[in-house]
Amino acid sequence: MLAKQLAHILNELCGKSDLSTDALADMDQRFEALRGSGRLPSGRESRGQKLSDEQIVAGVLGLVAGRPSWAGMVCASIAHLKPVGGKADAFGGAATLTDALSNLLADKAMRDSIIGVRLSAAEAGTNSHGLAVITYERDGARHQLSFVRDEAVSLLQPGVSFDAELRNAPVSRELVFNRRFFEQLARRIEDARAHPSPPIGDGSEYDKEDAENARRQRLGVTSSSHFLNIGVDNQVTWPREEMLVNFDRYKFVLMPKTKEHVQSIHVDLHANKLSMEEAMTVINRFLSLLTWCDDQFAIAQDGWSGNPVPVAVPKRNLAFTTTHYWVFDRDIPASEEAQRALALYREARNAEQNFMISYAVLSYFKVLEVRYPEGKDIRPWVARTFPLIRAEEDESNLRPFLAACGSETVEDYLWKACRVAVAHVREKHPSDPDIAEELTRLHHAADIMRLFARYFIRHELGVSDSPFREVERD
Repeated sequence: MLAKQLAHILNELCGKSDLSTDALADMDQRFEALRGSGRLPSGRESRGQKLSDEQIVAGVLGLVAGRPSWAGMVCASIAHLKPVGGKADAFGGAATLTDALSNLLADKAMRDSIIGVRLSAAEAGTNSHGLAVITYERDGARHQLSFVRDEAVSLLQPGVSFDAELRNAPVSRELVFNRRFFEQLARRIEDARAHPSPPIGDGSEYDKEDAENARRQRLGVTSSSHFLNIGVDNQVTWPREEMLVNFDRYKFVLMPKTKEHVQSIHVDLHANKLSMEEAMTVINRFLSLLTWCDDQFAIAQDGWSGNPVPVAVPKRNLAFTTTHYWVFDRDIPASEEAQRALALYREARNAEQNFMISYAVLSYFKVLEVRYPEGKDIRPWVARTFPLIRAEEDESNLRPFLAACGSETVEDYLWKACRVAVAHVREKHPSDPDIAEELTRLHHAADIMRLFARYFIRHELGVSDSPFREVERD
């Protein structure tokens, strides 16, 4: 049996499964997802490759996905479910769900005993997706054999009972296959294997796969690629189409902005022999040179790593607070010190949010400098205030910062290694904002400096952070 034959057969067998069912194009999308996840033969050259029992079962399991494009992921979640209580005599002593269904399709006596097979990708246990229940008859009695993920170790021990209805998901969808499904599918498999036929159609189902393979080749993607994907907010000159570029001894993939995505830069960590931190440093060096050449801004934002291909970075859609009844009742502070401190705090917060971390650290310091303009004034204040802040903070939030301080006091570290380092170019305390480790260090410093700035504005300048003005009492 060939993959295209199986797709047509499954589409036909599922025709009465609901009021509205998959079109053949949806089934093709399921099979495309299964090929992409390695569950079915991939590549146009594999059109005539006969499917193994395991691959036929993968096609069946792909039907469980609510969305056709998720078929590969769902199949991966449930293909290797294991029987509750360990290997059972039923279904040939199958060790996995795939084994059980393969044996079922191959053995008529097993098919005759089947009442139904229920498959679900729902959460059976906490963070554990996938569940299967086979109901069958033996010696005039009805039995159930459940299958769960292998991390449910306690359920895989002999003699354990399990109630599949007590799954973790309060609502779940199931796909139920009855005896007639397996009888008809087994008969069609037997016919296809007894009378092999050439591939169906013109192979157009592989067009998208061919285009993707060509794209991967153009972008330098290999089987061992491991991409770091970073969004970039910029006004420098950027390519209008995704392309592979050379920078020094490294290769990047640049992607343009779209309606849903920001401009982005993608680094194959494996091919370039870089760690994430080293890659971020190289990206920053690249953006610094672009900024210099174009005299426009370029800000590396956040991202992630781990994809085998470069993946476009979605536009930032940061959460914010809304309310049906918005009330804000505050006046401009009378004190010029308070006005200036609030302005500087807003600048610092904006800079921190937009990845300009050096300026954020400096601006938080400037808030304190509203009243303590010299280092000899700020450092004693920081020394006095830090224990008060520390008493209100979770200690785990302070650990990275305290580790960076090392043997230095908090006040000396913040002044020399942060305030002076970002404001001046000194040999003693150099700060290079292209280096990923330095940016991480400054992010931890900014977290602490924000707490100092808020404490200063609230307690020393007397500015409440309530959205309502304080009512004077008689």
